Amino acid sequence: MTGPILFINPNSSRAVTQGITDALAPLALAHGPTFEATRIEAGPATIASATDVAQAALDVAAAACARPDCAAYVTACFSDPGLDLLRSRVTQPVLGLMEAGILTAMARADLFGIVALGPASVARHRLRIRQMGVEARLAGELPLDNVSAEATGHDDEVFDATLKLGESLRARGAGALVLGCAGFAPRRAALEDHLGIAVIDPVQAAGAMALGAVLR
Repeated sequence: MTGPILFINPNSSRAVTQGITDALAPLALAHGPTFEATRIEAGPATIASATDVAQAALDVAAAACARPDCAAYVTACFSDPGLDLLRSRVTQPVLGLMEAGILTAMARADLFGIVALGPASVARHRLRIRQMGVEARLAGELPLDNVSAEATGHDDEVFDATLKLGESLRARGAGALVLGCAGFAPRRAALEDHLGIAVIDPVQAAGAMALGAVLR
């Protein structure tokens, strides 16, 4: 398969989708598959509730199935909406930001921490962590105060709050910090510089894994 690797952002934010595109740019290969990022125009600005995640799963699957030319698909939301559903519908590799981010963090450190958008996200993420069988490697997950996906990459107050949560997780033993939203992508490097531990952008983590899955 020589088609693009498609990142499907289930929220409607143009800024978050552009941030995904920008985060993937350093991974582009001169003679390899290209990356594309698309958004669900009818989706919410932030995937925040269980209802949002359920609808996003259907939206992601529909968007992917409408693009059979793609070499791989990434559900570009940290709750991994549609990951299992889409894997049952297509033969191409399908990756999720949460799985990719956590697996990358565990390759960098014994214990990892996660910063989530809000308290409700933590419960959803914990279920996926249990399904992955990696709960023993989790130093902790701490939530922001229900911020938007777009704010995570552009709001200075949210950056400061994320930094404080990262410091708390580092104190708990986390040697790697996973950013729990695609919107964080523009802030990854600055957070890593301040915290002094590995900070994982799940967008780049999924992009690198997708390349590995499709390159021949």
